[in-house]
Amino acid sequence: MSYSVGQVSAFAGVTVRTLHHYDKAGLLSPSDRSHAGYRLYSEADLVRLQQILFYRELGFPLDEIAAIFEDPLVSPLERLRARQRQLSEEIARLQRLAEVAERAMEVQKTGVSLTPQERFEVFGEITFDLSYATEAELKWAHSDGQREAMARAAAHTKEDWRQLMGEAAAWRVELLAAFDEGEPSNGERAMDLAEEHRLHISRWFTSCPADMHRRIADDFVADPRAFALVIPPSQQRPGLAAYTRKAVHANAARHTGDRTDSEEDQ
Repeated sequence: MSYSVGQVSAFAGVTVRTLHHYDKAGLLSPSDRSHAGYRLYSEADLVRLQQILFYRELGFPLDEIAAIFEDPLVSPLERLRARQRQLSEEIARLQRLAEVAERAMEVQKTGVSLTPQERFEVFGEITFDLSYATEAELKWAHSDGQREAMARAAAHTKEDWRQLMGEAAAWRVELLAAFDEGEPSNGERAMDLAEEHRLHISRWFTSCPADMHRRIADDFVADPRAFALVIPPSQQRPGLAAYTRKAVHANAARHTGDRTDSEEDQ
């Protein structure tokens, strides 16, 4: 059975121009022609085309494919082994590039330029969710505070991170104690802890006025990933995110004199 150029192009997934190119290069010439002079491919031609496409998929240039077909001194097996080695080296190179790109994305989105080992040593259970980091970046993209926070975070040394995470850990202990002991979220103790958190952000990342602190705390309830940056999931309690948000709002109201927001939250 014979097949026209158009038919072969359709079921082989190659263009007519490519088939003509293979013909001119001497790689694949149709075995027959119709009465009207059109190229016709035989079953054997299709087998050869399949082999050509296989080698092309592996990245062999056309002249090397021609040598595999025509030169009896060329071993297809040896050529395949050589290509396998090249592909393995390329895969390893691309994997290294992927790791570099991933690290670059983490630095851009989280502002933390530490090695994975250093990050584990410093942050422990606190993890950075890149999907959340991306959303947060878009949400705060036009904020001067966001730009300053990213720049300052990227400049922190390993010792800086150790110190600020130590402060955060001590603050978490106090917050959990206040919550577990039933301290009201609008009480002095809870509001003082909220103020410590606000000052911590200002000290290490960016100036955090009351309104910004309220919006940050709103995310604690709206998105568990945001609260996980403050309290590791293993230390969280039901209602703790809402309690922390209320304490932040109450503290903001204490400083701004706007009691409406605080009263609505209690």
